[in-house]
Amino acid sequence: MPDNQEQEHISMPHDTGYKYLLSSKKAFIQLVRSFIKTGWAEQIDEADLVRIDKSFILQDFKNKEADLVYRARLKEQDVIFYILMELQSTVDFLIPYRLLLYMAEVWRDIFKNVSYKEAERKSFRLPVIVPIVLYNGQAQWTVPLHFKETLNSAELFLDQVVDFQYILINVNSYQEEELLQLSNLLGAVFLVDQAKSIAEIIERLKKLSGVIKKMEPEEFRLFISWTENILTRGISSVKKEEITGIMKKSHPEEVETMISNVERVIKKSLKDAEKQGEKQGIERGIIKVAEQMLAAGEDIEKIMRYTGLSREEIEEIKNKG
Repeated sequence: MPDNQEQEHISMPHDTGYKYLLSSKKAFIQLVRSFIKTGWAEQIDEADLVRIDKSFILQDFKNKEADLVYRARLKEQDVIFYILMELQSTVDFLIPYRLLLYMAEVWRDIFKNVSYKEAERKSFRLPVIVPIVLYNGQAQWTVPLHFKETLNSAELFLDQVVDFQYILINVNSYQEEELLQLSNLLGAVFLVDQAKSIAEIIERLKKLSGVIKKMEPEEFRLFISWTENILTRGISSVKKEEITGIMKKSHPEEVETMISNVERVIKKSLKDAEKQGEKQGIERGIIKVAEQMLAAGEDIEKIMRYTGLSREEIEEIKNKG
Protein backbone atom coordinates (compact mmCIF):
# COMPACT_ATOMS: atom_id res chain seq x y z
CA MET A 1 0.00 0.00 0.00
CA PRO A 2 1.49 3.42 -0.93
CA ASP A 3 2.47 5.83 1.84
CA ASN A 4 -0.36 8.26 1.03
CA GLN A 5 -2.88 5.46 1.55
CA GLU A 6 -1.26 4.62 4.89
CA GLN A 7 -1.53 8.25 5.95
CA GLU A 8 -5.19 8.40 4.95
CA HIS A 9 -5.74 5.25 6.99
CA ILE A 10 -4.76 6.95 10.26
CA SER A 11 -5.63 10.61 9.66
CA MET A 12 -9.37 10.26 10.15
CA PRO A 13 -10.79 12.22 13.11
CA HIS A 14 -10.77 10.26 16.34
CA ASP A 15 -12.50 12.65 18.69
CA THR A 16 -14.47 9.76 20.18
CA GLY A 17 -11.18 8.13 21.17
CA TYR A 18 -9.95 11.29 22.92
CA LYS A 19 -13.30 11.82 24.62
CA TYR A 20 -13.25 8.23 25.86
CA LEU A 21 -9.66 8.65 27.05
CA LEU A 22 -10.21 11.95 28.88
CA SER A 23 -13.44 10.73 30.46
CA SER A 24 -11.07 9.04 32.90
CA LYS A 25 -10.43 11.49 35.75
CA LYS A 26 -6.87 10.20 36.08
CA ALA A 27 -6.21 10.89 32.39
CA PHE A 28 -7.72 14.39 32.61
CA ILE A 29 -5.59 15.31 35.64
CA GLN A 30 -2.53 13.96 33.84
CA LEU A 31 -3.35 16.10 30.78
CA VAL A 32 -3.62 19.23 32.90
CA ARG A 33 -0.49 18.57 34.95
CA SER A 34 1.64 17.52 31.97
CA PHE A 35 0.67 20.21 29.48
CA ILE A 36 -0.63 23.21 31.46
CA LYS A 37 2.20 24.78 33.43
CA THR A 38 0.32 26.65 36.15
CA GLY A 39 0.17 26.44 39.93
CA TRP A 40 -3.50 25.48 40.09
CA ALA A 41 -2.92 22.40 37.90
CA GLU A 42 -1.17 20.69 40.82
CA GLN A 43 -4.03 21.56 43.19
CA ILE A 44 -6.67 19.49 41.40
CA ASP A 45 -7.62 16.50 43.52
CA GLU A 46 -9.24 13.50 41.87
CA ALA A 47 -11.58 13.10 44.85
CA ASP A 48 -12.99 16.61 44.23
CA LEU A 49 -13.28 16.20 40.45
CA VAL A 50 -16.65 15.41 38.85
CA ARG A 51 -17.28 14.87 35.16
CA ILE A 52 -20.49 16.58 34.03
CA ASP A 53 -22.22 14.01 31.87
CA LYS A 54 -23.59 16.49 29.37
CA SER A 55 -22.46 18.02 26.09
CA PHE A 56 -22.91 21.75 25.53
CA ILE A 57 -22.22 21.65 21.78
CA LEU A 58 -24.79 23.82 20.00
CA GLN A 59 -26.89 22.73 17.02
CA ASP A 60 -24.91 24.97 14.65
CA PHE A 61 -21.64 23.24 15.52
CA LYS A 62 -22.73 19.71 16.42
CA ASN A 63 -20.61 18.12 13.67
CA LYS A 64 -17.52 20.21 14.39
CA GLU A 65 -16.01 18.62 17.46
CA ALA A 66 -16.51 16.87 20.81
CA ASP A 67 -16.51 18.45 24.24
CA LEU A 68 -15.98 17.36 27.82
CA VAL A 69 -16.83 19.21 31.05
CA TYR A 70 -15.39 18.72 34.53
CA ARG A 71 -16.20 20.44 37.81
CA ALA A 72 -13.48 20.71 40.44
CA ARG A 73 -13.11 22.22 43.90
CA LEU A 74 -10.13 24.52 44.28
CA LYS A 75 -9.73 26.40 47.57
CA GLU A 76 -13.33 25.54 48.48
CA GLN A 77 -14.64 27.09 45.24
CA ASP A 78 -16.18 25.41 42.21
CA VAL A 79 -14.22 25.66 38.95
CA ILE A 80 -15.49 24.38 35.60
CA PHE A 81 -13.08 22.99 33.01
CA TYR A 82 -14.53 23.08 29.51
CA ILE A 83 -12.45 20.97 27.09
CA LEU A 84 -13.14 21.45 23.39
CA MET A 85 -11.60 18.72 21.23
CA GLU A 86 -10.82 20.27 17.86
CA LEU A 87 -9.59 17.19 16.04
CA GLN A 88 -9.72 18.02 12.35
CA SER A 89 -7.09 18.88 9.75
CA THR A 90 -8.12 22.51 9.22
CA VAL A 91 -8.05 25.39 11.69
CA ASP A 92 -11.40 27.02 12.51
CA PHE A 93 -11.16 30.75 13.24
CA LEU A 94 -14.58 30.68 14.92
CA ILE A 95 -13.13 28.85 17.92
CA PRO A 96 -13.12 31.91 20.28
CA TYR A 97 -16.73 32.73 19.34
CA ARG A 98 -17.82 29.13 19.78
CA LEU A 99 -16.11 28.94 23.17
CA LEU A 100 -17.96 32.08 24.27
CA LEU A 101 -21.29 30.46 23.34
CA TYR A 102 -20.42 27.19 25.08
CA MET A 103 -19.32 28.98 28.26
CA ALA A 104 -22.56 30.97 28.26
CA GLU A 105 -24.48 27.69 27.91
CA VAL A 106 -22.65 26.23 30.92
CA TRP A 107 -23.49 29.28 33.05
CA ARG A 108 -27.09 29.24 31.80
CA ASP A 109 -27.36 25.60 32.86
CA ILE A 110 -26.08 26.53 36.32
CA PHE A 111 -28.71 29.27 36.64
CA LYS A 112 -31.40 26.74 35.70
CA ASN A 113 -30.40 24.63 38.68
CA VAL A 114 -30.38 27.30 41.39
CA SER A 115 -33.36 29.08 42.84
CA TYR A 116 -34.11 32.65 41.79
CA LYS A 117 -33.77 33.71 45.43
CA GLU A 118 -30.27 32.25 45.65
CA ALA A 119 -29.19 33.80 42.33
CA GLU A 120 -30.38 37.22 43.55
CA ARG A 121 -28.13 37.21 46.59
CA LYS A 122 -25.30 39.73 46.60
CA SER A 123 -22.86 36.96 47.52
CA PHE A 124 -23.89 34.68 44.62
CA ARG A 125 -21.06 34.02 42.18
CA LEU A 126 -20.90 31.95 39.02
CA PRO A 127 -18.01 29.48 38.89
CA VAL A 128 -14.93 30.30 36.85
CA ILE A 129 -14.82 28.43 33.53
CA VAL A 130 -11.39 27.47 32.24
CA PRO A 131 -11.67 26.88 28.46
CA ILE A 132 -9.19 24.36 27.04
CA VAL A 133 -8.80 23.51 23.35
CA LEU A 134 -7.16 20.18 22.44
CA TYR A 135 -5.96 20.30 18.81
CA ASN A 136 -4.19 17.59 16.80
CA GLY A 137 -4.28 18.93 13.23
CA GLN A 138 -1.20 19.32 11.05
CA ALA A 139 -1.95 22.95 10.11
CA GLN A 140 -0.30 25.64 12.24
CA TRP A 141 -2.63 27.07 14.90
CA THR A 142 -3.06 30.77 14.07
CA VAL A 143 -6.37 31.45 15.84
CA PRO A 144 -6.17 34.28 18.43
CA LEU A 145 -5.99 33.00 22.01
CA HIS A 146 -7.81 36.09 23.36
CA PHE A 147 -11.45 36.62 22.46
CA LYS A 148 -11.04 40.41 22.20
CA GLU A 149 -8.60 39.89 19.31
CA THR A 150 -11.55 38.76 17.21
CA LEU A 151 -13.39 42.07 17.77
CA ASN A 152 -13.08 45.24 15.71
CA SER A 153 -11.54 48.25 17.52
CA ALA A 154 -11.27 46.36 20.84
CA GLU A 155 -8.12 48.33 21.67
CA LEU A 156 -10.17 51.56 21.85
CA PHE A 157 -12.38 50.28 24.66
CA LEU A 158 -9.88 48.46 26.86
CA ASP A 159 -11.79 46.96 29.81
CA GLN A 160 -15.24 47.59 28.29
CA VAL A 161 -15.11 44.62 25.91
CA VAL A 162 -15.78 40.97 26.71
CA ASP A 163 -12.55 38.98 26.86
CA PHE A 164 -11.11 35.67 27.94
CA GLN A 165 -8.08 33.57 27.03
CA TYR A 166 -8.38 29.87 26.31
CA ILE A 167 -5.61 27.32 26.90
CA LEU A 168 -4.36 25.61 23.73
CA ILE A 169 -2.92 22.10 23.93
CA ASN A 170 -1.51 21.43 20.46
CA VAL A 171 -0.59 17.74 20.15
CA ASN A 172 1.84 18.29 17.26
CA SER A 173 3.73 21.15 18.94
CA TYR A 174 5.63 18.82 21.32
CA GLN A 175 8.99 17.26 20.50
CA GLU A 176 9.43 13.49 20.65
CA GLU A 177 11.98 13.83 23.46
CA GLU A 178 9.56 15.91 25.55
CA LEU A 179 6.81 13.32 25.26
CA LEU A 180 9.13 10.40 26.01
CA GLN A 181 10.47 12.20 29.09
CA LEU A 182 6.94 12.59 30.48
CA SER A 183 6.87 8.79 30.68
CA ASN A 184 3.10 8.71 31.15
CA LEU A 185 -0.17 7.84 29.40
CA LEU A 186 -0.85 11.22 27.77
CA GLY A 187 2.74 11.63 26.58
CA ALA A 188 2.48 8.18 24.96
CA VAL A 189 -0.88 9.02 23.36
CA PHE A 190 0.42 12.30 21.89
CA LEU A 191 3.54 10.58 20.55
CA VAL A 192 1.47 7.92 18.77
CA ASP A 193 -1.00 10.55 17.52
CA GLN A 194 1.85 12.47 15.85
CA ALA A 195 2.73 9.48 13.65
CA LYS A 196 1.99 9.94 9.95
CA SER A 197 1.98 6.29 8.87
CA ILE A 198 1.30 2.82 10.19
CA ALA A 199 5.03 2.04 10.11
CA GLU A 200 5.75 5.14 12.23
CA ILE A 201 3.08 4.15 14.76
CA ILE A 202 4.74 0.75 15.19
CA GLU A 203 8.18 2.35 15.59
CA ARG A 204 6.87 4.77 18.20
CA LEU A 205 5.16 1.96 20.11
CA LYS A 206 8.53 0.20 20.24
CA LYS A 207 10.15 3.37 21.66
CA LEU A 208 7.35 3.56 24.22
CA SER A 209 7.60 -0.06 25.36
CA GLY A 210 9.37 0.90 28.60
CA VAL A 211 6.71 3.53 29.39
CA ILE A 212 3.84 1.16 28.55
CA LYS A 213 5.27 -1.53 30.85
CA LYS A 214 5.07 0.87 33.81
CA MET A 215 1.45 1.92 33.21
CA GLU A 216 -1.13 1.14 35.86
CA PRO A 217 -3.88 -1.30 34.77
CA GLU A 218 -6.43 1.49 34.07
CA GLU A 219 -3.88 3.52 32.09
CA PHE A 220 -2.82 0.46 30.11
CA ARG A 221 -6.45 -0.36 29.25
CA LEU A 222 -7.08 3.23 28.12
CA PHE A 223 -3.91 3.32 26.02
CA ILE A 224 -4.61 -0.03 24.37
CA SER A 225 -8.21 0.94 23.49
CA TRP A 226 -7.11 4.31 22.10
CA THR A 227 -4.23 2.84 20.04
CA GLU A 228 -6.33 -0.05 18.76
CA ASN A 229 -8.86 2.50 17.48
CA ILE A 230 -6.16 4.08 15.29
CA LEU A 231 -4.43 0.91 14.15
CA THR A 232 -7.58 -0.86 12.97
CA ARG A 233 -9.10 1.92 10.85
CA GLY A 234 -9.37 0.68 7.27
CA ILE A 235 -8.14 -2.81 8.18
CA SER A 236 -10.24 -5.75 6.97
CA SER A 237 -12.71 -7.08 9.53
CA VAL A 238 -10.79 -10.36 9.89
CA LYS A 239 -7.46 -8.65 10.55
CA LYS A 240 -9.18 -6.10 12.81
CA GLU A 241 -10.52 -8.89 15.00
CA GLU A 242 -7.06 -10.46 15.11
CA ILE A 243 -5.41 -7.17 16.18
CA THR A 244 -8.14 -6.53 18.74
CA GLY A 245 -7.69 -10.03 20.16
CA ILE A 246 -3.93 -9.59 20.48
CA MET A 247 -4.20 -6.20 22.19
CA LYS A 248 -7.10 -7.03 24.52
CA LYS A 249 -5.38 -10.16 25.83
CA SER A 250 -2.03 -8.46 26.43
CA HIS A 251 -0.60 -7.24 29.75
CA PRO A 252 1.92 -4.43 30.31
CA GLU A 253 4.82 -6.84 30.84
CA GLU A 254 4.07 -8.48 27.44
CA VAL A 255 4.23 -5.24 25.45
CA GLU A 256 7.16 -6.24 23.17
CA THR A 257 5.38 -9.45 22.15
CA MET A 258 2.13 -7.53 21.61
CA ILE A 259 3.80 -4.95 19.34
CA SER A 260 5.60 -7.68 17.38
CA ASN A 261 2.37 -9.64 16.82
CA VAL A 262 0.39 -6.54 15.83
CA GLU A 263 3.16 -5.53 13.39
CA ARG A 264 3.05 -8.99 11.81
CA VAL A 265 -0.74 -8.83 11.28
CA ILE A 266 -0.61 -5.29 9.86
CA LYS A 267 2.21 -6.15 7.42
CA LYS A 268 0.21 -9.17 6.23
CA SER A 269 -2.89 -6.99 5.82
CA LEU A 270 -0.96 -4.37 3.81
CA LYS A 271 0.63 -7.08 1.64
CA ASP A 272 -2.78 -8.64 0.94
CA ALA A 273 -4.18 -5.22 0.02
CA GLU A 274 -1.25 -4.63 -2.35
CA LYS A 275 -1.79 -8.00 -4.04
CA GLN A 276 -5.50 -7.29 -4.37
CA GLY A 277 -4.68 -3.95 -5.97
CA GLU A 278 -2.32 -5.61 -8.46
CA LYS A 279 -4.98 -8.21 -9.31
CA GLN A 280 -7.60 -5.52 -9.90
CA GLY A 281 -5.13 -3.61 -12.08
CA ILE A 282 -4.53 -6.68 -14.27
CA GLU A 283 -8.28 -7.29 -14.56
CA ARG A 284 -8.88 -3.67 -15.61
CA GLY A 285 -6.10 -4.03 -18.24
CA ILE A 286 -7.68 -7.17 -19.71
CA ILE A 287 -11.08 -5.48 -19.90
CA LYS A 288 -9.47 -2.49 -21.63
CA VAL A 289 -7.92 -4.81 -24.26
CA ALA A 290 -11.30 -6.48 -24.83
CA GLU A 291 -12.98 -3.07 -25.26
CA GLN A 292 -10.35 -1.99 -27.81
CA MET A 293 -10.69 -5.25 -29.77
CA LEU A 294 -14.48 -4.94 -29.82
CA ALA A 295 -14.17 -1.35 -31.04
CA ALA A 296 -11.85 -2.59 -33.83
CA GLY A 297 -14.49 -5.10 -34.92
CA GLU A 298 -12.64 -8.27 -33.87
CA ASP A 299 -14.78 -11.38 -33.47
CA ILE A 300 -15.56 -12.76 -30.02
CA GLU A 301 -13.63 -16.01 -30.54
CA LYS A 302 -10.42 -14.08 -31.16
CA ILE A 303 -11.00 -11.84 -28.14
CA MET A 304 -11.55 -14.94 -26.00
CA ARG A 305 -8.17 -16.37 -27.12
CA TYR A 306 -6.30 -13.08 -26.49
CA THR A 307 -7.83 -12.16 -23.11
CA GLY A 308 -8.88 -15.45 -21.54
CA LEU A 309 -12.35 -13.98 -20.90
CA SER A 310 -15.47 -16.09 -21.38
CA ARG A 311 -18.02 -15.41 -24.10
CA GLU A 312 -20.49 -14.21 -21.45
CA GLU A 313 -17.95 -11.76 -19.98
CA ILE A 314 -17.17 -10.34 -23.41
CA GLU A 315 -20.86 -10.03 -24.25
CA GLU A 316 -21.36 -8.13 -20.99
CA ILE A 317 -18.51 -5.73 -21.87
CA LYS A 318 -19.98 -5.31 -25.35
CA ASN A 319 -23.45 -4.52 -23.99
CA LYS A 320 -22.04 -1.98 -21.49
CA GLY A 321 -20.23 -0.20 -24.33
